[in-house]
Amino acid sequence: MEGRDSMKIMKQANAGGGRQADGEELGLINQLARKELTAEEVYTFELRLCDNEIDREWERFPRETLESLGEMFVGKSGIFDHNWSAAGQSARIYKTQVVEEEGKTTKAGDPACYLKGWAYMLRTEGNKDLIAEIEGGIKREVSVGCAVEKEICSICGGELGSCRHVKGRTYNGKLCWGELTKAKDAYEWSFVAVPAQPKAGVIKGMSPTLKEMARGSGAAMAELLELEKAAETGRRYLGQLRDEVVRLTAVNQPELDVTVVRSIAGKLEEDELEALKAVFARQGRERWNGGAQLTYPGTGKAEKVEDGAFLV
Repeated sequence: MEGRDSMKIMKQANAGGGRQADGEELGLINQLARKELTAEEVYTFELRLCDNEIDREWERFPRETLESLGEMFVGKSGIFDHNWSAAGQSARIYKTQVVEEEGKTTKAGDPACYLKGWAYMLRTEGNKDLIAEIEGGIKREVSVGCAVEKEICSICGGELGSCRHVKGRTYNGKLCWGELTKAKDAYEWSFVAVPAQPKAGVIKGMSPTLKEMARGSGAAMAELLELEKAAETGRRYLGQLRDEVVRLTAVNQPELDVTVVRSIAGKLEEDELEALKAVFARQGRERWNGGAQLTYPGTGKAEKVEDGAFLV
């Protein structure tokens, strides 16, 4: 995560077999090369980079994000295990396209599609073994590294982390997932040693996660688990606070649409919610407890009502 407005992600995908570049594709390759390459000098292959299906981390790229990433991945290098070393550069993407998967629908309910990439590498003695491994299906899995600006909640449309919804949970029969939107950058794609996946899988971070860094240190892991517990308590409290603000708004401002109020509350922070809660609570007291509800002429005294504690 880069601040609150950028999320680094990786997605697993597959590499296909190679073929020789034709005239048009060779022209695209030569736009990236520093010298004019011939068809005999280059080896090309296809990649399934990422798709728009909800993955195992309850996230997905909508088609618009795939299209933006497609433009960004052109010219990006292929490396190994996300090791950012010039010595590890093996290939480069020269063309991308969003491909429809005819007859298939995602769990989100829209037509399935994926980002396809075409990559090239030089037919050199040093690349001979790698080409053989691609051809033999040994080097199949790839993982892409990129950044998106926002992760939008599928339930309320707010930014995940600032709303009360949790990915993977169901609300009124509807699954919650994160929409990865507003692509910011495409870093690279890597050959990785992971099992083939029928759909792209997300691995967070371009560097080790906190849990990975804490693994092996009992004290660090214990502290991290305590922080996670405290964070979950905070998220639960924030959700309850938002519900209370929505309830008080509905009581004091019944003309406002509850759906709109809930959407607004989902974007507010704790101090803002507490301030609204205090205002509406005061309005409620003034509205309902400001004077007698029933009086007798000339007495100025309220009629005694049984069970008054239950009056709203």
